[in-house]
Amino acid sequence: MVAVQTYGLKKHYGDTKALDGLDLEVQRGSVFGLLGPNGAGKTTAVKVMTTLARPTAGTAIVDGINVSENPKAVRSRIGLTGQYAAVEERLTGQENLELVGRYFHYSKASQKARAAELLEMFDLVDAASRPAKTYSGGMRRRLDIAMSLVARPSILFLDEPTTGLDPRSRIAMWDFIAKLGDEGTTVLLTTQYLEEADVLAEKIAVIDSGLKIAEGTSDQLKDQIGGDRVRVSIVKRENIAKAREAIASLTMGVVEQDPESPLTLSAPIRAGERVVPEMIRALDAAGVDVADVEVRRPTLDDVFLTLTGHQAEPQESVEEARL
Repeated sequence: MVAVQTYGLKKHYGDTKALDGLDLEVQRGSVFGLLGPNGAGKTTAVKVMTTLARPTAGTAIVDGINVSENPKAVRSRIGLTGQYAAVEERLTGQENLELVGRYFHYSKASQKARAAELLEMFDLVDAASRPAKTYSGGMRRRLDIAMSLVARPSILFLDEPTTGLDPRSRIAMWDFIAKLGDEGTTVLLTTQYLEEADVLAEKIAVIDSGLKIAEGTSDQLKDQIGGDRVRVSIVKRENIAKAREAIASLTMGVVEQDPESPLTLSAPIRAGERVVPEMIRALDAAGVDVADVEVRRPTLDDVFLTLTGHQAEPQESVEEARL
């Protein structure tokens, strides 16, 4: 059930260690997120796994095949979409897809049939006869991914597929990628967009400086930095000590007083939905008037900052596009 494995994977360019011992395991039929900032080693890892670069040391196994020992066999089983759309802009969308089919020695009838299927899947039917140079950025990315699926690969590598797209196009691309995962395609997705990994990936590996520094589901990674946090705002300053004592047994760590809001206490908790009613009852029993109780789930931004010590790359918000 394992589609991709790497063991101690290293790739050095002179003194630069792009990969420095990367271990990964991607389950078949899953969407796996490789999360990290620019320069973390994501693209280098993809290049090695897709036979575009030979490792300095270590092993990469793709679909049961050692990429160093039999790269041709690996290439016949995978699809790859790089950071920049690799479409022939002078050709139409239909012609681009048929061209890929020709590379795989499809008959003319099979080329046309597969192109028609993918144009429908990626909502490009109306643009099929237009030159790709007239396509928007989002349309080119969709065509690019469609081209990587012509030969029905068992594993699809997507290297930052939404880089450069506007928020609305990014959300549309997420829908297409999620559909691929739902239909059983194994997808290894690299991204520097924290929300993208959160939305799409069933499992996430965080890498920095060529090393994996954390791995798990989105919730597991968030739990590594303490799970949920509760913020309790009370009405009277003189009740701070009583409030701290009342909620202490329901928290998972130190109860802190907000220096910018002295009537507010915060602390890490587990299972926030269950804890909050108990906390309110405890405060009421202690005679503490409550102004507000808020539970905040940590984001992948919080996780990334905690694990790497620095922020991820700035990213354009997609919230506006959801409205």
